Amino acid sequence: MIGNNTGRLESKIEIDASLDTVWNILTDYEKYVDLVPCVAASHLVEKKANISRVCQVGQINLPLGLKFTAKVVVDYNEKDVEILSHGRKRYLEFKMIEGDLQFYQGKWSVEQFNGGNCEEDDIDSSLITRKFQTVLSYEAIVKPKPWMPVRLVAGILSKEIKENISCIREAAQKVIN
Repeated sequence: MIGNNTGRLESKIEIDASLDTVWNILTDYEKYVDLVPCVAASHLVEKKANISRVCQVGQINLPLGLKFTAKVVVDYNEKDVEILSHGRKRYLEFKMIEGDLQFYQGKWSVEQFNGGNCEEDDIDSSLITRKFQTVLSYEAIVKPKPWMPVRLVAGILSKEIKENISCIREAAQKVIN
C-alpha cells in the first residue's frame, strides 16, 4: 500500500521465449479472454498508431460464492523496441480512461537478454543462473473507488496478476514448442 487508499502491484517472471513472441501475446488484446482466466471480456475499441484502446471486464471469484467484477477502458501505449548492450527491451504502458476503479495505471516490460545471459543490476540474482531469454514484468498503481478497501482490492489483484503473468508465460512457451 502506498497510502490514500492506493496500492502498488508488481510481478515478474522469466520466459523461455523471444521478446517478439511474448510481445505478440501481450498485445493480442482480444485473445485475453482465452488466455487469462479472470478476463471475462476484452474488446479492441480503437487502434491509432501505437495506441490501442481496449474495453475489458475482469471477474474474480471470491470466498462465499461472491464475485468481484470490474469494467475498465484502458489505453495501451505500445513503445518501440529499445536496443540495449545486453539485449532488447520494450514497454507497454497503460492507463485507465474510465471504469470501475478510481485510478489504474502502469506498464508491462518485456526484456530479452542476448544468449540468455543477464547481467543487469535490477534483475534478481537467482534469475541469472537460469536458462531463459526474456523477463516479463508488470507494475501498476491502483486506486479503487472510495467505498472499496484498497487492501482487499490490491490483495485480489496481486494474486490474479501472478496467475495472469503465468498464463502469458505458458502461452509463449506453447508457441515455441
